[in-house]
Amino acid sequence: MKHPLPAQPRHIGVLRLSALGDVCNLVPTIRALQRQWPEARITWIVGKAEHSLLAGLSGVEFVVYDKSTGLAGMRALWRELADSRFDVLLHMQQALRASALSLGLKADVRVGYDKARAKDAQHWFTHRRLAPHPNAHVLESFLDFARLMGVEDLSLEWNLAIPSAARDEARVLTGDARYLLMSPCANPRLRNFRNWSAEGYAAVVQHAWEQHGLCTVLTGGGSTQEREMGERIQALCPPEAVIDAIGGTSLKGLLALIDAAQAVIAPDSGPVHMANALNTPTVGLFATTNPDRAAPYRWRDFVVNRYPEAVRSYLHKEPEEIPWGQRVRHPDAMSLIRADDVIERLEAALQHAIDHPPAKDA
Repeated sequence: MKHPLPAQPRHIGVLRLSALGDVCNLVPTIRALQRQWPEARITWIVGKAEHSLLAGLSGVEFVVYDKSTGLAGMRALWRELADSRFDVLLHMQQALRASALSLGLKADVRVGYDKARAKDAQHWFTHRRLAPHPNAHVLESFLDFARLMGVEDLSLEWNLAIPSAARDEARVLTGDARYLLMSPCANPRLRNFRNWSAEGYAAVVQHAWEQHGLCTVLTGGGSTQEREMGERIQALCPPEAVIDAIGGTSLKGLLALIDAAQAVIAPDSGPVHMANALNTPTVGLFATTNPDRAAPYRWRDFVVNRYPEAVRSYLHKEPEEIPWGQRVRHPDAMSLIRADDVIERLEAALQHAIDHPPAKDA
């Protein structure tokens, strides 16, 4: 017997801890739930870094779980929510850690992914499953939760909060300059291989400077890998063409920089999805990740897509022969992207923004 879904939920729980790009892709689902049930209380259980990005999201209560605190942190969160009971818990993270965390939450019905999408046996921890949706984009997979709940209006809306202090932080770095924002490095996880070359990035910086008078703001975390990449790019470019902000911004400050940029260029990483949420022209660089699943959703037509070639070259298969979303974990895959590819897509995105000025919703 299926657990019935509430027709008029009073309290909706959302469990999605990470990552930065994914939580950006989830926000339209939150907005859809709010439009359908404006009186409903929404509590989002989220990771620490992700909360610093999303803080101030209107109509949402956040409960923060710091993954580094392990089981002790879970117990603390359970105590914090001991008096809360959700009419429905939307379990949107296919990870054993999140499923373990869900066990201490009180909910009348728990909704998770269909079996094909439920990694780490997530379907064992839920009452109801989504309808199958093969080959779905990540953002569409999140909207499937709203679809199951009977939400009618699935139009895309973000309205991320950018406080005035974050805009001041951005202005200190850029002044009145018109700029391109470039975040050259993805998360340095084991065998990630999403980063392009310093030489390629430098060629794009040079083009933006010479052809458009745009300087390039380099952003990223403060890791050794990111700082070294920034130094290599700068060494290949005119000094006046680059503003180095690597390791120098908060996440809200990065949002403000992205919001004021003429365009954003980055591999499959949080910044392309942050830019997508702000409707800033976005050129995503994809070879190790399938952009049909994970590209910046509103700017999919401006992706540099070398994923099919990478699949054929390094997995020796056709894209339709491998599981949806499979990564190409080869250190040379991103070298399939050429500087001319990126420049051509950048030109197209900039022209599109002139012809169809993107409406800013934040």
